[in-house]
Amino acid sequence: MRIAFFSAKPYDRRAFEVAESRHDITYFDARLAPATAPLAEGHEAVCAFVSDDLSAGTLDILAAAGIRLVLLRSAGFNHIDLEAAEGHGLVVARVPAYSPHAVAEHAIALALALNRRLHRAHNRVREGNFELAGLLGVDLHGKTAGIVGTGRIGAAAAKILGPGFGMRLLVHDPYPNPEVQAMGASYVDIDTLLVESDLVSLHCPLTPESYHLLNASAFARMKPSAILVNTSRGGLVDTAALVDALKEGQIGAVALDVYEEEGDLFFQDLSDEGVLDDVFARLLTFPNALITGHQGFFTAEALSAIAETTLSNATAFDRDGCLPEPNAVTAARHTA
Repeated sequence: MRIAFFSAKPYDRRAFEVAESRHDITYFDARLAPATAPLAEGHEAVCAFVSDDLSAGTLDILAAAGIRLVLLRSAGFNHIDLEAAEGHGLVVARVPAYSPHAVAEHAIALALALNRRLHRAHNRVREGNFELAGLLGVDLHGKTAGIVGTGRIGAAAAKILGPGFGMRLLVHDPYPNPEVQAMGASYVDIDTLLVESDLVSLHCPLTPESYHLLNASAFARMKPSAILVNTSRGGLVDTAALVDALKEGQIGAVALDVYEEEGDLFFQDLSDEGVLDDVFARLLTFPNALITGHQGFFTAEALSAIAETTLSNATAFDRDGCLPEPNAVTAARHTA
């Protein structure tokens, strides 16, 4: 199968070249968007990342160019217009699981760094300042962790925080996970979780129902000392409301690996241009905000698994014309 691979970074190429054996892949550094979609002409499939534009306009061009398969290098699929894809008869495949440990461990790393002010301590020591004032943290042991979403990643985070750190676990998910229940976690409503948790970590998909799940009302219910971590999807958090909550001291600290307007920022070097997003720039001014550029997935094991699953999706479609469950993404199954 001939695959047009967009948003190709050197680490992507290495992972796919190690895993590849039968497909003809053309790597494009450019992001997939209406302006770059014509590059896919002569291919049967496109391979896209979360930063690519898979709106109806892009899909129109891809379908006209003869593309039959859209391979997503991600578990999430909120960046693709599924109804437009189905209207063109495009099959959409994803990577439902690669390394839940990668994202869960990054979330906990962010929480620990915030709690013990590691980002501020690092900068102080580099400048020869060994003063401890302002770096006071708390023991997480015995505190309450609230985990929203208890799929593979949420379960991995729960295992670290509950059995690992000795935290009380409150979790929220419409579909209880027996593995998480076996850890002693209590499934509660979102309000209870927000009110009682010292650490809130988001591990749920972005859907119309979960959009801006953390908004002004939610921040008002959280403990003023609480730490919020989001390594899931940027749209789960109302960023403007988050800025206000930080200004008013309604929450203690926040760590973000995702941002609702990250498409124009992440996965590129803007150091010579500066950040023109005013809301994001305001976030960067808070000493109790820690932000990374969507790197939670970024481990050697995860990249290898993403490559292998993506290519197996291509092989299955090329051989059988269909995809294994739950790798297939359809509007009927995922937008109900």
